[in-house]
Amino acid sequence: MAVRSTPAELVEAARAGDRRATARLLTALENQTADAAAIAGLVKGGDAQIIGITGSPGVGKSTLVSALIGAWREAGLRVAVLAVDPSSPFTGGAILGDRVRMADHALDAGVYIRSVATRGHLGGLAATTGAAVRLLEGLGFDVVIVETVGVGQAEVEIASLADTTLLLLAPGMGDGIQAVKAGVVEIADVYVVNKADRPGADGAVRDLRAMMSLVRREPGEWRQPICTTVASEAKGVDDLVAAIAKHHDWLAGADRLADKRRRRAAAEIRARVDAALRERYRVSEDLAEAVADGETDVASAVRRVLGDTG
Repeated sequence: MAVRSTPAELVEAARAGDRRATARLLTALENQTADAAAIAGLVKGGDAQIIGITGSPGVGKSTLVSALIGAWREAGLRVAVLAVDPSSPFTGGAILGDRVRMADHALDAGVYIRSVATRGHLGGLAATTGAAVRLLEGLGFDVVIVETVGVGQAEVEIASLADTTLLLLAPGMGDGIQAVKAGVVEIADVYVVNKADRPGADGAVRDLRAMMSLVRREPGEWRQPICTTVASEAKGVDDLVAAIAKHHDWLAGADRLADKRRRRAAAEIRARVDAALRERYRVSEDLAEAVADGETDVASAVRRVLGDTG
C-alpha cells in the first residue's frame, strides 16, 4: 500500500474507509501540527447527529455507547465515537478503558472509535474535541458520539458541543440526590436511568419526574423524556434511539439546530483560544518557587507571565 502523506491524500483515504488515515488526521488536529489548518479546510461540511453522553463514573456510559452503536448500525448508519479519557500521568495519552468496552465493534468498517486524552482540559472534554467532531462529520459519518470523562456536576461543556445530550444515572449510586442539585443535570436533553434491572430504579425515575415538575416551561419548549435501559442487554435502547430522533426533529424546527451549531462553533473557538493562551503563557518553576518562598506575590507573578513589567 502506498504511503499517504499529504492532507488531501489522507482525507481521500479516510473518506474511503481507511482507519489508519482517519487516525493520522485526528492526531494532526489533536497535536496541532503544521498540517492541521489544511486538514480542517478539506473537511468542511457534513450533517452528522452529534450525541453527547455524560454521567458519573460507573453508570455504564461506555456500555450504553456500545449498545447505541449496534442500534444505529442496524439502521445502516456510519458511527464514530470519541471517548474522552483522563490523561495518563506517564505518557500524557488517553487511558483506553472506554475502547475496551466497545470491542464488539472493533472489526466493523462502519464504526470508528477513538480515545482522546483530556491533556489537562477541564469540563469533561479535550480542547480539540470540537475539531475532531468537525473532522468526523466532514468525513461522512452519520452519527458522532462524544462520551465525556465523567467528572460529575461540573461537566457541562458537552451541552455546547452536542446536538443532543444524554445524562446517565444509575440506581444505588446516589444519583437520586444529585438529580435535585444544580449542575450537569440541567443541561440534559434526555435522561437515562441505566441498570434499570437493579433495585432503586423506580425511585431514580420518580426523583427525576419530581425535579422536572418544578421547572416551568414555555409552550413548545422541549420536555426531557426519561428512558430506562439495561445497556448490557441492549434493553430499552430502541426507545432511547427514538427519543434521540424525536429531539433531533424538534431541533430541526424553528431554526433551533442551526442556532445550536452556531453556538457550538463559538464554543469551539473559545476552547481553542483558551488552549493557545495556556500554551503561550507558561508558568516557570522559578516563578512558582519565588511565590512559594515569599519573594514575590501572585499578582506580580501574573504580570510577569503576561509580559507586563510596568
